[in-house]
Formats: sequence, C-alpha cells, structure tokens
Amino acid sequence: MTFFQENWNITTKSMRLFGNPVILLTCLVFGLLTYACNRKSAIPPDIPPVELAIDTPNAVPDLPFDAWISKSIALPASYDDVPQETRLKAVDILVNFSNHITKVSRYIYGNNANCYTGWMQNDAALMQKINNLSMGVMRIPGGSISDIFFWDRKGVYDNYTLKSYDPPVNDVPLTITPWAGRRIQDFENWSMGVDQYYQMMQQTGSTGLVTVNYGYARYGMGPNPVSEAAHLAANWVRADNGKSKFWEIGNEVFGSWEAGYEIDQSLNKDGQPKIITGDLYGKHCLVFIDSMRQAAREIGKDIYIGAVCLEAANSGFANWNKDLIAHVGGKADFYIVHSYFTPYQGNSTADVILNSPLMISGYKSYVQSELIAQGKNPAPVFLTEWNIFAEGSKQQVSFIDGIHATLVLGELIKNKYEVASRWDLANGWNSGNDHGLFSTGDEPGVSRFAARPSFYYLYYFQKYFGDMLVEATSSNSDVMVYASQFSSGEGGIVIVNKSAVDLISELTLKNFKPGTRYYTYTLTGGTDNGEFSRKVYVNGNSTSTDGGGPENYESIKPKSSAIHGNIKLFLPKYSVIHILVDNKH
Repeated sequence: MTFFQENWNITTKSMRLFGNPVILLTCLVFGLLTYACNRKSAIPPDIPPVELAIDTPNAVPDLPFDAWISKSIALPASYDDVPQETRLKAVDILVNFSNHITKVSRYIYGNNANCYTGWMQNDAALMQKINNLSMGVMRIPGGSISDIFFWDRKGVYDNYTLKSYDPPVNDVPLTITPWAGRRIQDFENWSMGVDQYYQMMQQTGSTGLVTVNYGYARYGMGPNPVSEAAHLAANWVRADNGKSKFWEIGNEVFGSWEAGYEIDQSLNKDGQPKIITGDLYGKHCLVFIDSMRQAAREIGKDIYIGAVCLEAANSGFANWNKDLIAHVGGKADFYIVHSYFTPYQGNSTADVILNSPLMISGYKSYVQSELIAQGKNPAPVFLTEWNIFAEGSKQQVSFIDGIHATLVLGELIKNKYEVASRWDLANGWNSGNDHGLFSTGDEPGVSRFAARPSFYYLYYFQKYFGDMLVEATSSNSDVMVYASQFSSGEGGIVIVNKSAVDLISELTLKNFKPGTRYYTYTLTGGTDNGEFSRKVYVNGNSTSTDGGGPENYESIKPKSSAIHGNIKLFLPKYSVIHILVDNKH
C-alpha cells in the first residue's frame, strides 16, 4: 500500500466517522506523523548516509615536468572490523572534496642516495623496501660530495690503497680529494659509484636528480676552470642519456663547508674572488646551462636545470638570490632550497620539531618574490634536501621524526611543490644522530638496512594518499589534516595529532558520496627513550628489535568501520592516522 493510499483511507474513514473539518484535519496530521514514525523505525541501522547533491569540482592546472600521474587504489581485501568511536568529539574536521587545491606530484616522495653508504643495489630486500616508497626521484651523488665528485674517473689501487685516477686528475689542489665516480675493483663495494646509482634507479623506477660538480669551477687550476667544470657536467648529461630528468648546479654552494666556497687565489687562473658570491655563481651557471642544454640536444633528451638559492634571509649573503636571479632568471628551470628545520645541533623537543614544517610556505615565497621583483615569471622551487638538525636525544631515528616527515609531505603538497627529496636513504649511527632511513649496520640492536620509523610514515603516506589534494580544515591547531582523492574515487585522508594529549575528532565529508566502509592505519610510538621512541607501532604491531617497525608492514590489516553519517576517530597523542574512505561510484 502506498503512502497516498494509506492516508486517503485514513482521511475517508475520518470523514465518515466525524464529519467535523477540524477533527478531520487533526486525524490527517496524526496519520502523517504515524506513517513517518513507522517508516523511520523501519530503517536498518547499517544503511549508508543520505546522498546529497555534489558540487562540481573546480579545475586545477597541470603540473610541470610531467609530474602528475593518475592514481588508483583497491579497497583492502580483508580488515579487522571495529566499532566506530562514540565518545564526545573535541575536534571538528571538514573535508570538501569539490574544492580541488592542486594535483599531487609523483616526485614529492624523493630521497637522497650517497656514495659512502656502500652498495645497496645488490640487496634484494632493501630494494623492495625502497621500491615500496614510490620515490619518483633519487638524488645523486648526494650532498657535499657532489662538489668533489668526478663521475667519469676510476680509482687505481694498489693493495687497497688509492694511487691515482684514470683518467688523471691533474688540475685539482692537494687540499681537495676527488671522489671518483667509478671504481675498478669489486672490493670497493663499500663505495657507491655511478653504475650502482643507475642500477638503483632502474630497480626502484626512479628518475635521477643529479647534482653536478660545481666546486670544480672554483678550485680547478686549469686556464678556464668554469669551462672545464661545465664540460664535465655536459659529458655526464650525454652519458646519462635521459635516465635523469633533473640536474642541479652544485650543492649548497654558498656554504663555508662546501668545496669551492673559498679558493686559493694563487692557484686560480681566471681571476676569481676568494669567497663565492651570488653574482659569480649566477654568471657561472649560465656557462653550465649552455653546455648541458647543448649536450641534451645532441642526444635528443629533455632535461631541466636548477640553481642553488637561499630559502630565507641570510645576513652573510643578503643579496645572494637577488644577484643570482639577475643572471639566471628566466633561464634556470627551477630553484633549489634545503632545510633541516630545527636549530642546528639543538636538543629540540617534540613540540619544536613538529611545529617546524610550517616554514615550508615561506621558502617558496622567498625565492619567488625575488623573481617577481625582477620582472621574471615565478619558477618552481625544489626542496632537494630535508630532515631535522635536532640531536642529543636520538630524535633523528625516532617516531617523532616520522611524524615530522608526514607533516613535511603534507605541507609540500599543500604549497604546490613539484619535487622534493629527503636526506637520506642511509647515513651512519653517530649515537642516534643519524638521518638515514635505513640503518647501515652500526646501530645497536638492529640489523643492516633495517628500516627506521620514518620509513613507515613515508610508506603509508604515499600508498594511501591520492593524486588530487582537496580542501581540509581542523578546529584544533594541534591537529593537522591533509586530504586527497584518488582518480578511482576513494578518499585518502591523513590526520596528525601533534600534541601530547589524546583527542577525539569528528570528520565531515562534504561533496563526497561515501560507500559503506572506511579503513584506518594508526601510527604511534613506543614507551622507550622518553618522548623519542625508536619504535613505531602500526595498528598495534611493531618490532621485537631495539628500533624500527613491523617487518610485516605490507600485510598488516587495516581497522575498518561501517559508515554511519560523520566519522568519529580516536587520535592518540603524537599519532598519524591514514584513512581510506570507500566511494560510491
């Protein structure tokens, strides 16, 4: 019986029984209310929320460098079914899926390799872990070594002692020890060379972000050191033959720690100043750019070339960006900044570390403001080294560094960076002041190439974050939220509780048609080492060793709950929650 048939019968019966219009109207209203109540009580408890009209999403521009690819994800085949949180909320989170912010670059998840970690490409288990990170870019040869790196040389040894180079290196001061890019004997597997880099890139599906030797342009003793250094770089472009897309001219060349910052003028043949300047570096960059572009044209490959900038005002080099951009503005394809966020060698607390990623927006605006001031078009800014300087409490190998990594990725995407690479894949224990994502085997209580906590945070972020960033807001400044959508429709949301207090959040999804379930992975720290636990727990799973995370991270089941309206979540202190929300197509 239909609604109208039911209520027509009620009305006609009332007319026969009562005749009074007021009584008739009362009976009709009563009938309507009775019907509505009966209908409501009949709704099954597991029915999805009512579907609302979806606003048309706004369009966003494409990313340069072919940096965007569509991303799909399959819902988990199995899960641990848990009831949804019911306690009173403390934090309101709103995600508006129709407000697209930016496409997500596939090159935002990059990392740095470096020579002194030894061969990594021949360790199948390690390569599988790195491959699971979907890095997009691998920066080589890594850090300050770049400015003494001669990619085309081989070391000639006698009884494990380096005797000479092939081809010879005759125009470098004795104060500079060149790092040969290639090695002859297999016993040199402690040192990574060009061939090993390329094997790693091939095994992990990464493109190269190569930092060429700019320092040679300064300390070279030949008649034209700038031309020689640019020629060395151009020949690497030719030999690379398109394996690498991005090329940097030097590493942190403004730093006193860098080879080429200060030279012995008595050995220099082209009248360069003792200390580098932004003006000089800019002029030299033009020579590099011309030589490297010519090499790329010869082999029919597209490459992109970047110059080193300061990410913020520096009293020692107040005009660095201004003088550099006066020469290369409009000619460099991108500009390079580095950041280690926290005070140098400071024993920083968790709060200091977790509030530092908000600096990221300022780095980009600082560089681009100078381009605009000089009438140049804004160009991409790459963050090609990042981590924390905090030390003294094993901060760098802790789960707090992993939360920091999550926040950095979120802020990079929100501020529309195209390329970034973390420092680094492996480094050295140094009493816990180790930036390495993997142990090099000198860490107490863990095996060689065991994954540090930060690995797990990077893994779950790239896996469960979509290809389109959408608008997300939080009512609590200690709770950061980054939201995305996959091309396959699902929502991928990251919630970070960066406070030392447990919280409850209520998540509202706007302009999104949810399916029947959502799935979560919650990453938290352990109870060892104070607030800087060396362990990470994923849905309660961790490692039995002294540091790291669960070895079975690929097979851990998500927690899952049925969707009933808004989603309530428990946010443990210092936690990251990855949420995958089913979408009704």
